[in-house]
Amino acid sequence: MVVTGASSGIGEASVREFVARGWNVVAVARRRERLEALARETGVMTIVCDVTNEAQVAAMAQQVRETGGATALANIAGGALGVDRVEDASNDDWRWMFEVNVLGLRSVTASLLPTLRESAREHGAGATIMNLTSTAGLAAYPGGGGYNAAKYAAHAVTEVLRLELAGEPIRVMELAPGLVHTEEFTLNRLRGDAEAAEKPYDNVESLTAGDVAQVLVDACEQPAHVNQDLIVLRPVAQSSVFHTHRGPLVVRGEDQA
Repeated sequence: MVVTGASSGIGEASVREFVARGWNVVAVARRRERLEALARETGVMTIVCDVTNEAQVAAMAQQVRETGGATALANIAGGALGVDRVEDASNDDWRWMFEVNVLGLRSVTASLLPTLRESAREHGAGATIMNLTSTAGLAAYPGGGGYNAAKYAAHAVTEVLRLELAGEPIRVMELAPGLVHTEEFTLNRLRGDAEAAEKPYDNVESLTAGDVAQVLVDACEQPAHVNQDLIVLRPVAQSSVFHTHRGPLVVRGEDQA
């Protein structure tokens, strides 16, 4: 199993969950120090790679091929920058979001597909591609312009890939989480404003990276003929991107039904 975005958040949690269930994992991310710490704790193989750098992606894929191959890929690397209106947004922010969420996903997938095919052929079993997207790729919201556009594109790429691989023993799945509280996602999106970064999670039991990782690994462990095309995952308190209940969840009385 190759996991991108493995140095923090959902990527790191997924690596830990795969390892806990006995998978051999290759953890891929930009930050060497964090990967080295993860390797010391879990014993995983690590590869330093920026998914937006095609040369690094090609080298990563070659290293995976030369060290035993892979039967599965989890494209988790991604991120958001800014909450500006479309008219006020920065093209540089949008460019970065497309690079990491869309082009990076495509580059990694294309580079590893030969290895996935080889493993499926050699072992007589299917291969898995799991793309982590977001509910931001299914429903737009004000201030989401660039991130919405990037995640909608990632959702489309996933659907196209599933069609293009039809007839091969390679399943293509998508997991689209809603409100997930991780250490870096919103903090990075808001450029280090720690106070503002906590507001979306105030007084609500949001998902954790571990919650998402558990569902992601569960999907990858389904029988090879089972394909969960799209899994939408939200906390109970969030009924849509526009509706998040804050405060305790309380059963209604008969007079409130």
